Parts: sequence; structure tokens; C-alpha cells
Amino acid sequence: MNIFADFSARVKKAIETLGLQPKDGGILDVTRVTVEPPRDASHGDLATNAAMVLAKAVGENPRALAEKLAAELAKDADVAETSVAGPGFVNLRLAQSFWHARLGEILDSGTEYGRSTLGGGKKINVEYVSANPTGPMHVGHCRGAVVGDALANLMAFAGYDVTREYYINDAGAQIDVLGRSVLLRYREALGEKIDEIPAGLYPGDYLVPVGQALAKEFGTKLLEMPEQEALSIVKDRAIDAMMAMIRDDLAALNVHHDVFFSERSLHAANGGAIRSAINDLTLKGHVYKGTLPPPKGQLPEDWEDREQTLFRSTDVGDDIDRPLIKSDGSFTYFAADVAYMKDKYERGFEHLIYILGADHGGYVKRLEALARALSGGKLELTVLLCQLVKLFRAGEPVRMSKRSGEFVTLRDVIDEVGRDPVRFMMLYRKSDAPLDFDFQKVTEQSKDNPVFYVQYASARCHSVFRQAKEQFGDLDVARDGLKKNAHLLVDEGELALIRKLVEYPRMVEGAAQAMEPHRVAFYLYDLASMLHGQWNRGTDTESLRFLKVNDRELTTARLGLVQAVLDVLSSGLALIGAEAPAEMR
Repeated sequence: MNIFADFSARVKKAIETLGLQPKDGGILDVTRVTVEPPRDASHGDLATNAAMVLAKAVGENPRALAEKLAAELAKDADVAETSVAGPGFVNLRLAQSFWHARLGEILDSGTEYGRSTLGGGKKINVEYVSANPTGPMHVGHCRGAVVGDALANLMAFAGYDVTREYYINDAGAQIDVLGRSVLLRYREALGEKIDEIPAGLYPGDYLVPVGQALAKEFGTKLLEMPEQEALSIVKDRAIDAMMAMIRDDLAALNVHHDVFFSERSLHAANGGAIRSAINDLTLKGHVYKGTLPPPKGQLPEDWEDREQTLFRSTDVGDDIDRPLIKSDGSFTYFAADVAYMKDKYERGFEHLIYILGADHGGYVKRLEALARALSGGKLELTVLLCQLVKLFRAGEPVRMSKRSGEFVTLRDVIDEVGRDPVRFMMLYRKSDAPLDFDFQKVTEQSKDNPVFYVQYASARCHSVFRQAKEQFGDLDVARDGLKKNAHLLVDEGELALIRKLVEYPRMVEGAAQAMEPHRVAFYLYDLASMLHGQWNRGTDTESLRFLKVNDRELTTARLGLVQAVLDVLSSGLALIGAEAPAEMR
């Protein structure tokens, strides 16, 4: 249950009961009525702005209206106390029995607690990573991979029908460079001495095994073929090898896509899919023949001072019109984007989400314009930009990887610190804010290391149950048994933990709607902090310990609370893509 949505409905019911009518005789607009946590927790558990947003319409003083509403809401059996604050906020303090019932709901739901129907099965495509298949994943791809994957997990949990997609950029100049780089390594594998890698080719050692595999498969046959024929074979093998490497790297990060879409498929049959997409835009009146003025600053590769086929994107929100077909008849890179988005739209997606690096900020308006043009405004599109990640070790910048020749690989980072710290820390800042990742800090065992602190809370919950088994032996720890004594939880720290747990469904829905998976990481840290705080209180005060040998009923009630915390920690960590460990090593 999202208690904020539940009490929003109760507030609106109370407004209806009061018989409030607008002065103009119309229908009372309650769409701006909200129920949220009060700014000051000492004021209560919930607060509503209903009196303030309705007072003018019904012709009453906000505080006087708030008093009436507070009196009506006080009749609710789940409300222990109401009060009016400020210009007309109505604060509600809920009965302990209400919180105890919510604890029972969590124990009934387990790790499914917080799952929502908010999305209503809406078809969403989340495209993320989409790195060029020219080498291993590097740390620059890491943040987008984690943000995209966690967002997809979150939105699926919130009731959306999510497809995770990777766009393989396997067409274009970079693939020719890859082919020539591998051809060089192939010659090397045949015994030819290769000194310094020529400028313009990829220097990384990761291409050596690809050249060796080609030498084993073809011997010297590729050298005997016309260069373009040999290069065509080499490019196919190289792309396959690079994508296998990329899939392995992503799997090590616990990132898995549903669809791998090849750009080359759009260029097949003389670019049939691209021509079809341009024709579709033409029929909709969005394509014309013309010239573009030179853009300010550095000229892009696709700019020509000649007549071209252009997308009239300025009519649908873009800054400038975009070229689709160059004067020589070849397609621009953006033309493939048009065909790819058309393909997604025809697959029935209602909302497209692109996770891109911050250097792709210039793509946002053109993609938004394209979505409007292709769908007549029906297709939603969101572009999330991920800022750079800077790597440090004990405060000092980390040097590049020898294996890659150019960058720190994703596998380097995972191998050193582990998958879970990488995933958690990539989400411990909003994606549009720069992130510093310090190898030393993310592996230290302290409160200052968020992933350790959260996973330690999971391990601590498991340890409580192990201790319970040792001390009580036959204690019933089945969920039904754990919730039956929930009414014995009356300590403020215990109730505060329940309140925090009950925030989880609202957090899930809010994070999904805002497309901000970092909220999950923040919530888990706060929940872990509260659990550790209650544990420490028990260390100082014996009566507050989770296990009381002389009070089995209170012990089962507290074990129920611990189990609920473990359920929510496990659920949230699963959304992040990390484990909820039973013990820390």
C-alpha cells in the first residue's frame, strides 16, 4: 500500500463529506490536493494542503477550513491525532495499530512489497550502453549501463512493460578502422613483425586474440584475397568478437539486455529501412530539398554547402533542420536514427528512453523532434544524460589500462572492487551530476562506504535470525508467527523503522515517475542507518535488543520487524542489481 495515495483518497472523501462547493457553482477541483510527509517530523506522520488549495474556490478562510477538515479526519479510526499548522496545513498522526497492520502487509508480501501497478503495462523501451563494438567496455560506459539497467528494473517493478535494448553501432567509419586494426593483428599472428601501431588504428592488445583466431581459421587465405573482400570477412568476425567481449563485460556487471539491434540491418537491401523511414517523414510533410547555413563554431562532418534532403525538424521543436541524404546520395548518420526510431515505434513502444553520455547533449532536441514527427506527438521520449565518472585511488587519479591502450576498462574496475560496489556507487549520485569513484573508499568497511553500510544491514538481519535459532531453538519464525505479536512494538525506534519501511512503495513510484533510480540507493542507505541505529540502542539498553530470551512474544514481534527490513533491503538491492548478503566477508 502507498499510504500517501491511500490517505489522499481519504482526504478527498472527507472533503466530499463536508459538502464543500465552489462559489461559482461548478465542480470542485481537488487535483492539487496532496498528502505528503510534513516538513517537520515532530508535527505528525502526514500533512495535507487541501484547505489551502480549496479555500479560495469555496470562499472560506484557509485555517478555518483546515479546522473543519481536521475534525472530519479525526473520525478516521486510523488517525490518532490531527492538528492545524501554519497557513492551513492539516497534520495527521496515525495510530500505532495502523503501523502494526502495515508491518503485517510487508511480511505477507515479502520482497514483492512495493511492487506497483502504476505503469499499467505501458510499453517502454530503455536503450542504454550502445557502445561502438570496437573494444572492451570502458569505465565511461559504466555509469550509463548501471543507470539504464537499474531504471529498467525500477520501471518494471512499478508496473511498466519494459524492454532493455542495446543499439549496436556496427556501421560507419569506426568499423572500417576496427577491420583494418584486426587485419594488422592477423598479419602479426602469421609472423609478420608489427612495430608501432599506425596512427588512426586501435592499439589495444584486446585485438591480438581476434587476429590469432583469424589466422587459425583462414591461414594465409585472407592475404590472397582482394583487400575489400578480406576486410568484409574481417569486419564480420571482429564485430562478433567485440560483441562477445562486451556481453561478457556487461554480464560481469549484472547487466542484461533483451534486444541487441544492429545498425547494419538498417542499411541492408540498399538501405531499405532508412529509405522507408524518410519516405514516411516525406508523406507527413517533414522532408524537403534545400541547403543549410554553416553552423557556428566547428563544422560537423555531415554539413555540406550544397542542396541536400533535409528533415524540417525546426517545425517540431529542433534548433536547426537536419540533413538526411547528402548531395552525393549517401545517408547521414541521423538518417539511420530516423529508421531506428521508426522501427521502435512500429514495435508498439509508447515511451522511448535513451541513456546517453553528457557529450550527447546535442542529440536531445533532434530526437525529441523526430519522435513528434514520426508519431504525430503520440510517442513519448526521454533522454537522460550521464555525467563523467572520475576514478581515484586514495585521492589520486587512476592511470589508464595497459590492456586497452587508451582507457580504464570496465572489467578492470569490477575485478578490483566487485560488481555490487560499482553498481551501487554509480547510483549514489544523480546521473546528471559528476561522480568521483575512489577504489579505496568503496572497499572500506565503514559507514562512509554506502554499499558496505547497506549490505552490512542485510547481513546483520540474517545474523539476528541465526542468533535466534541458537538461543531459542524451537522459536517459530514463519511469517504468520512473526506478525501476530506486532502490537508489542511500541518503542519509538521500532515504530520509526516501520514508518520508513512504509515509505518504500511511494519511493518506488516516485523514482519510476521521475526516472531517478538513484533515489533507491539513497532510501536504502537511510533504512540501513535506522536499522543500525536501533541495533546500537539495544547494545546500550538491554530491553531494546531484538532478542529477549525471557520474552518470546516480544522477540517474535521484533524478528518480524527485522524480517520486514530484510525484505525491503533485498527488494531495493535487487532493483539496483546488487545482492543482499547473508554475511559479510
